Amino acid sequence: MKPLVRAITTSAEIGGADPLEIRSGPSIPPIERIKLFSSSQWEAVVDEWASSLPDYKLVERAGGAGDMGCDVIATVDPADPDSDWDNYQCKHYDHPLAPSDIWIELGKLCYYTHIGEYGVPRAYRFVAPQGIGTKLLNLLKRPDKLRQGLIDNWSTKCTTKITSIKSVPLEGALLAHVQSFDFSRVGHVPTLKLIEQHQKTPYFAVRFGLGLPPRPASPTPPPEIAVGETRYVLQLLDAYGDNQQAAYPSPDSLIPAHQRHLRRARESFYCAEALRSFSRDTLPDGAFENLQDQIFDGVIDTAEADHDCGLTRVNATTAQATSLSLTSSALLGRVEPSDRKGVVHQLANDDRLTWVPGDE
Repeated sequence: MKPLVRAITTSAEIGGADPLEIRSGPSIPPIERIKLFSSSQWEAVVDEWASSLPDYKLVERAGGAGDMGCDVIATVDPADPDSDWDNYQCKHYDHPLAPSDIWIELGKLCYYTHIGEYGVPRAYRFVAPQGIGTKLLNLLKRPDKLRQGLIDNWSTKCTTKITSIKSVPLEGALLAHVQSFDFSRVGHVPTLKLIEQHQKTPYFAVRFGLGLPPRPASPTPPPEIAVGETRYVLQLLDAYGDNQQAAYPSPDSLIPAHQRHLRRARESFYCAEALRSFSRDTLPDGAFENLQDQIFDGVIDTAEADHDCGLTRVNATTAQATSLSLTSSALLGRVEPSDRKGVVHQLANDDRLTWVPGDE
């Protein structure tokens, strides 16, 4: 007699799991993923976010020992020594920020602005993955109470901790500076707002995964050859002429089959140009150029091999591009066959590929 066992069934949820989740695990929402970041990674996220804001022409990271209470410094006009600037103070703690977490930072802010190490920032904002606790939130809304809290906690939280080379008691001119300091400049950035705005940067997909957004439709080539595509079109005209043993001064003089070939080539070129724009908007610099380099390395032997004419060289090279196994591009999953052909024409447009030897 068999032992009594309980039947195991697969839930509909598991049975219909996303193949990508089976390979890499369930996706983690950004609001949870940022809690897994290191302090340095969190500063990098804040740096990327601040750099995307239109208010600033320069954003710099100053975190680490000797930062004088400044982490991410965002300057409105770096050419102006008196330019407005904002400081984003990054706090990657395992709990919502409490008043006891910030007294030392406000102490540094007051001390270093008092001795003139830097000017008073236009805004001083705390940014923390776990957000701001209720008690601190109430203080940030009442600058006078925030000031009094700093004064009350100075001796235990600031005097011996602002700098390692001396004690900084709150007295005399420094006390007067604190008493007159405008604490309405101090606030925080809501974590969800930061994530929402970071999502519009080219760094979001790299930081948080979740894949790239859908691509917009590629544009239709204009009737006239644009300035930016003249070189690859001239190379194609030479390739058609090499095929027909004739000279083609313009697309209008081509035979119908070659006109159709040129139309397809231009559609591919514009498709690849759209992919370049998509990459610029969704990924850090270099992702598209990396794809171009991979395709170049995969087709160059074909392009430089012997061919009956320039046109057969074009066709063999674009065919090789569409058959390549691209495994390491950040754009994988968003690259279409027409993109690969279009990249070949981009390479010809940059004279990295030549269709008719001697036309270099």
